[in-house]
Amino acid sequence: MTVCAIEMTTTAPFTISADGSYAARLAGEGEARYAERWTLAGPEPYAVPLPLAQPEEGDSEVLPLADGRVLIHRRVADRHAFALLYPTGAAAGPRTGELQLGALDAQEGVRVTLLPPSPDGYGAYALAAGETSTMLWQVSGCAFGPQRIVTIPGRCSGGVWLDRTGRLLALDRELDGTVKSVAVDLGRGGEVTPLLQITDDSEDRLLLADPDSGLLLIRSDAPGMPRLGWGVLGSSRPVRFPECLRPAEARPFAVQPGQALMPETCGVALWMPEGDIGLWRPADRHVFRVAAPAGWLAGGGLWSAEGRLHLPYATPEVPCGLVGLSLPSAPPPPVRRDARPAEPAPPASPEPAPAPRPVPLQQAPLAGR
Repeated sequence: MTVCAIEMTTTAPFTISADGSYAARLAGEGEARYAERWTLAGPEPYAVPLPLAQPEEGDSEVLPLADGRVLIHRRVADRHAFALLYPTGAAAGPRTGELQLGALDAQEGVRVTLLPPSPDGYGAYALAAGETSTMLWQVSGCAFGPQRIVTIPGRCSGGVWLDRTGRLLALDRELDGTVKSVAVDLGRGGEVTPLLQITDDSEDRLLLADPDSGLLLIRSDAPGMPRLGWGVLGSSRPVRFPECLRPAEARPFAVQPGQALMPETCGVALWMPEGDIGLWRPADRHVFRVAAPAGWLAGGGLWSAEGRLHLPYATPEVPCGLVGLSLPSAPPPPVRRDARPAEPAPPASPEPAPAPRPVPLQQAPLAGR
C-alpha cells in the first residue's frame, strides 16, 4: 500500500505502516501525550495506548513497524533519541516496553525528521538536514545504533519510496537555490541521481509514488505557477498538469496499489484546502469531492487494491474507527449532436513496462506560456 503521513492541521500526524497492518500517532491532549498504536489488519480496528512514566513531548515523532512495534523519535536535551515501544502482557496489566536504539547529537541549524515507513516493514530512516548538506541515517533495523548511510550535498526534505524493497528513495533537494527531486539508491551506498528535471529553473517536488504502476504525483512551478501534476516512473512521456487538480495547495496522501502497468486507473486521495477529500484518477478530468468524516485524522488513509479508500477517525464515541469510500465512476464525456461518428481507431499496442530504475522526467507541455 502506498501511504504517507501529512501534518495539515493541529492534529498530530497519523502514520500507517508500509503493509497497512498498523498505524501510530501521538494521542492525548496538552502535556499528557503518549504514543498510540492502531491495529488495522483485522475485522475491526482497535487502538493500544503505549504510555510511559513520563509523558511524550508534542513534537515527538512515531512510526509503526510491520511487527507491531512503534518507533519514537524524541528530542532529549542535546540529543535526538530513538526507541522502540511495544505492549507487554505483564501480570499487573498491560504495560509498555521500551528498547533504546541510540541517539544523534543535536546540532544548531540541523533538522532531524523521520522518513515514511520503509517498504520492508522493519527498517526506519531519518534525515538530518543542514543548510548545505544532509545526512541520511538508518535508525532501526541495523546492528549497532543509528548508522549513517550517506551525506548528500544540499538541504533535503520530503521522502518517498519508489520500490517495494526499500532500496530506492526519492528526496527533494535544495541546491544552488533550486529544489529538484533526486533518487537515492541504498543498494549502491546511497548513490544520488536526478529524478525530476522538468525545466532547468523550475522547482520540482515529488509528493507521492506508487511502485506497482509507477504513478508519480508532483508539485512543480514549471507551468508558471505551482501546480499539481502526474507522471510515470521510467516513462519518456512528459509530466501532465490537469486543470482539475487546481488549486496547488491540494495534497495527495494515498494512492491505490496493485494497478501494474495501469497508472491512469489508480485512485488518488487528495486533502483539499477547505478540509474536504478529493478522489481522482489520472484518466478522469474531474475530482470528486466528499466531506471528510467527523474526527478524521487528517492526512491518514490507505487504498485497497480493489479501489476502496479507508480513512481513520477518532471521536469521543468511537476512539478508533475506519470509514470506507469508493471512487465513483467517471461521468461520460458530453456528446455533440452535430458531431459525425468517428472512425474506429486501430487497437493500441500496450505500453512497455516501466524501466527498473528511475529516469528523469523531461520537459512537460506548458500550455498557455
